[in-house]
Formats: sequence, C-alpha cells, structure tokens
Amino acid sequence: MKKTDETSLQVAKLLLEIKAVKLSPDQPFRWASGWNSPIYCDNRISLSYPKVRTFIRQQLANVIGARLGEVDIIAGVATAGIPQGALVAEALGLPFIYVRSSAKEHGMGNQIEGVVQPGARVVLIEDLISTGGSSLKAAEAVKAAGMQVRAIVSVFTYGFPLAEANFKAAKVESISLTDYSTLLQVAQENNYIAESDLQKLNAWRETPESWTA
Repeated sequence: MKKTDETSLQVAKLLLEIKAVKLSPDQPFRWASGWNSPIYCDNRISLSYPKVRTFIRQQLANVIGARLGEVDIIAGVATAGIPQGALVAEALGLPFIYVRSSAKEHGMGNQIEGVVQPGARVVLIEDLISTGGSSLKAAEAVKAAGMQVRAIVSVFTYGFPLAEANFKAAKVESISLTDYSTLLQVAQENNYIAESDLQKLNAWRETPESWTA
C-alpha cells in the first residue's frame, strides 16, 4: 500500500530521474531468478544522492509514525535494506538491527545482528518487494527471536499478485512508498516510455515468470 498518492508520485519521479529505475520493454533485463523483465530497479542508487536519500528516509519514517503506532526497533533486511533501515532508525531515534538471509557459518552464527529484545515491536525495512520471499524469511527470523513484526515497509513494490498472496498468508502487513503502476504513470507523463510500451509493461506484471518481449 502507498503512503499517499502525492508521496508515491514524487518517489517514482525521483527514482526515474536518478536512474535507479530503468525501463526497457524491447530489450528486457534478466533477473537472477531467470525471469525476463522490462524493468530494473536498484534503489541503492538513491544513497548517492543526498537530497533523494533524505526524502526517502523521511517518507519511510513518516509512514511508520502515521500507520504503525508504537515501534521499538527498526530492522534492515540484508543487504539493500540495511542502509535504508539505519537511516530510518536514526531519524526516529530507535535502535537498529539487521537480518541476514541466513545465519553466519562462523563466529556467533547470528542471523540477526544487533541487540535482540524479546517482545520488541519491530518494523522491517526493505529496498523493494518482488515476490516477498526474502522479506518474509527475515520476518520469520525476527519472530523466531521472540520479537513482534509490526510490518515490512519498503521503498518500491512491483505489486505482483503472488507477493500480495504471500503477505496475506503470512499475516504480515506490507507498505510501500510507491509501486509499479504509479511508476508507469509517471514514466509515461515524463516521456520515459511511449504509450505503445504500456501494454507490454502491464502484461509483464501479470505473468512475470513467463513473459517475453
């Protein structure tokens, strides 16, 4: 879900301006999963632009304050959610932890780095949401450590039906500042794509696992 239409539009506009999002419906990218994709999103690029970084940090902090009530800890989901999460924790004056994709095979063998507080109310910060798998795996690690997951908050979501079903099944709320539909709207209005590209771009989101250009 988006915070507000205005915020969603502004975040999408900034991501396009700094080329954190690239749209290429005729020459698609290939994801690690093997899917062909007409979009490549790397929100880590926003960290190199102080004004954009600050804006995104503040919007993430705002949505947590407005939507989620009392929160005790901010957790970054490794790896792209770590810097975003640390920025948000600093803005809110809250403790910060981060969650690895799996426990370390050396040292203390931690999956969660930082001070674990049983019973603490935790918000996980993600860079983006695709299927939701890595986010929910992190949420399970937080729960297994005896803490509560208030929500997963991200900068961007593709809005895949599969992700929505996964979050619903896990009973975890997912909130994103902006989404794929808003991104396409902003991209068309600002001439990043032609109107003729929209059919391909919309078709991909419905069946990303089998889509081809």
